[in-house]
Amino acid sequence: MKLNVLEVSHTVAGGYCGKLLADAGAVVTRIDHENRGSAFDHHLHTGKRSVGPQPIDGYTVATHAAGQNVLIEDTGLDVTPVRSAHPDLLVVSISPFGRTGPWSRLPADEFTLQAWCGSTASRGSPDRGPVCAGGRLGEYAAAGYAAVAALTASAGDHLDVSMLEAMLLTQNTYGHLFHQLGAPDREGPVRSMELPSVEPAKDGFVGFCTITAQQFQNFLVMIERPDLLGDDELATAAGRRRRRAEFLEAVHAWTTPRTVAEILELADALRVPAAPVVGPDALPEIEHFRERGVLVPHPEGFLRPRTPYRLTRGPVPRGESPTARTGRPRFVDLRGVRVVDLTAFWAGPSATHLLAALGAEVIKVESAGRPDPMRFTTVRPEADDWWEYGPIFHGANTGKRGITLDLTRPEGHDLLQRLIENSDVLIENFTPRVLDQLGLTPDRLHARNPRLVVVRMPAFGLDGPWRDKPGFAQTMEQVSGLAWITGEPDLPPMLPKAGDPIAGVHAALATLVALDERATTGTGLLVEAPMIEAVLNVAAEAIVEASATGTVRTRTGNRDVRAVPRGVYACAGEEQWIAISVDADEQWRDLAAVLGWTPRVGRDDDHDLIDEELSALLRDRARDETVALLLARGIRAAPVLTPSEASTNPQLEHRRFLERLVHPVAGPLDLPGPPFRSAQRAGRPWLTRPAPTLGQHNTEILTGLLGLTPGDVAELRARGVIGETPWGRE
Repeated sequence: MKLNVLEVSHTVAGGYCGKLLADAGAVVTRIDHENRGSAFDHHLHTGKRSVGPQPIDGYTVATHAAGQNVLIEDTGLDVTPVRSAHPDLLVVSISPFGRTGPWSRLPADEFTLQAWCGSTASRGSPDRGPVCAGGRLGEYAAAGYAAVAALTASAGDHLDVSMLEAMLLTQNTYGHLFHQLGAPDREGPVRSMELPSVEPAKDGFVGFCTITAQQFQNFLVMIERPDLLGDDELATAAGRRRRRAEFLEAVHAWTTPRTVAEILELADALRVPAAPVVGPDALPEIEHFRERGVLVPHPEGFLRPRTPYRLTRGPVPRGESPTARTGRPRFVDLRGVRVVDLTAFWAGPSATHLLAALGAEVIKVESAGRPDPMRFTTVRPEADDWWEYGPIFHGANTGKRGITLDLTRPEGHDLLQRLIENSDVLIENFTPRVLDQLGLTPDRLHARNPRLVVVRMPAFGLDGPWRDKPGFAQTMEQVSGLAWITGEPDLPPMLPKAGDPIAGVHAALATLVALDERATTGTGLLVEAPMIEAVLNVAAEAIVEASATGTVRTRTGNRDVRAVPRGVYACAGEEQWIAISVDADEQWRDLAAVLGWTPRVGRDDDHDLIDEELSALLRDRARDETVALLLARGIRAAPVLTPSEASTNPQLEHRRFLERLVHPVAGPLDLPGPPFRSAQRAGRPWLTRPAPTLGQHNTEILTGLLGLTPGDVAELRARGVIGETPWGRE
């Protein structure tokens, strides 16, 4: 990666962005403005050069920016003198709400941004208050998008990355689209825990995930309750929520007498996604992680996650000290890059959605017999074309054209290979055995297209004991330690609900690194970007801390040692919650002043008593009015918004985060673009087209790109090789 990068950061967001670029081969120089020497800091800044400590101001940074191609900053730096001194420098700024708009100067942190984005409201036991996700997922997400933006931008641009927008893409399942597509309002609290999810076993916890109807049926067989197979209400997530106590009684009657190992053996035999749910200290002992070497030793003596993707030829051999690059920087221009998208669900489509927004031509391949299952999460089951009303499908597939091919038929298989021969990238997220069964191994693909970049996103990787084990984002969160640090201390671990798009943005980044490498060598590459390794990287803080110090993080609800008080409190009205985070004595005094409160204890003395007093003070106050008063005094506060509420506010409207497109079936939809703004684009939209209807572009692509005649296409349709409705719905 021919880039010299200057990093000025004080959060995980800027630091991890710099790390991603350093791992990609860029030469990253970090300006230190304070001496921090924790093991996690060593992990975050491995492979970077260091200058400092230095004061952080525009003129000092401008001095160090000489010879640099990119500046990454998350400090609120005045970049005007830097850009004036270096007009060709690409500047990437990361901030809570973005640098423009009415909220650009509001105080916020990871905790309150989770409340703003709809994440906190969706998590927790229905009979308790909402709970935040453990770790700093929003900062990691912003870092991933910032790194992708940096690799695809132009010299002299200023990219303005919003953490809130990154979190809306990764911690909110397009909640507003459910309403736009016609979903009825949900009664009662929106927070819930998936069923089944993390459940007790004889010797610990085991995590399940039943995304498809077949997986849930297999789960019922596994727990020896075939009598429930005909229960239509339990077959739905909503039905299980209504009968939560009854369902969990049946599950726990089977899981609690059995060990985790016994349960996993049965789950694997029945193809039910399952994993051990363990703390960060236990990860090095998991056989699959150990055999694949996903946790590697740091020179300071602790274990840390390795770079979350592997290329057949890495851009910089790992472990070597890079030398400064000279000559013109090379960014990745996606215009004219054709991507064949074989992905499904959310992780893979979110990667190709980002590539499409940044200029790639993405062709999504489904089949009428096996459409993307996200089409089946419909909110209009009564509609004739119900498969066109899946909110997650719409959110993750904008900007793409779509075709259908039955890959079990020779004609469909041949047409896919012809499409791949005329493309630059193939990306898929099957289990590894699927491509083998289709005869589409990387060796065969490269024999037909030597310049092809093959991006594979298996759950657990292309080798190791769990190679063919099914897994979804929930599984990754359960086995990575993220679930272990999310939730209430007295309840089982909960899901952070961010793993899919986190894996997607890392896969998009890996694709760009491979395309850059191809520009140098002229030959294609195989990219392995397992979901689990992306999720382990965003769980790194707890993993590194456990390895370096023996301190094992666990569930603390909404509390954190870095902020006291920090919590979610009920306000006047039904389901009106406020999130408050105080990390300085001045904020503590201002909080007391705004609320007319005389605390009985000091800020660091008794968090339980502080929460008790705050709860009493806030229960009769109007939520939004209180949020506004606290923000005006510089105190980080937020309303705990539902996922459907979170995408409507003046900040997002100012930044045009949602772009209106008209879908041929679903009608006008407000769809999210990337979480950054480009000065050079001057507000031009990122999105070019809505998500495709099933097989919408069959004729256009088969005739225009592959040279078939209209008669050929008609015959393929008649024989069922292609189609525009799911099988059985013709």
